[in-house]
Amino acid sequence: MTAKKQAAAVPETGAAESVQPVAGAPEAKGARTLTGKVVSTKMQKTIAVEIERLIKHPAYGKYIRRTTKLLAHDEQGASKEGDLVVISPCRPMSRRKSWQLVEIVHKAAGR
Repeated sequence: MTAKKQAAAVPETGAAESVQPVAGAPEAKGARTLTGKVVSTKMQKTIAVEIERLIKHPAYGKYIRRTTKLLAHDEQGASKEGDLVVISPCRPMSRRKSWQLVEIVHKAAGR
């Protein structure tokens, strides 16, 4: 019997079953999260988040700003345009929406 099969054959103690993940938080420690700015809240329970990153040009070495717009699930509708938010991946909820809102880092001024 291999080590994997032996580990699978050992019954669980049940202590791990009592741990409940925080709703909306990434499942695993160190799970991938992205920080971006909310650019649209015109959909129900969905926000459009713009992620900005810098890449280095291969020939010239100059840093170029690139943006990606992702759709994220916002169950309570807590975020507004201009907010800085953290999103994490989740199961696909629609054709383009496979991210969820984790937290609002900074609220936009002027509201």
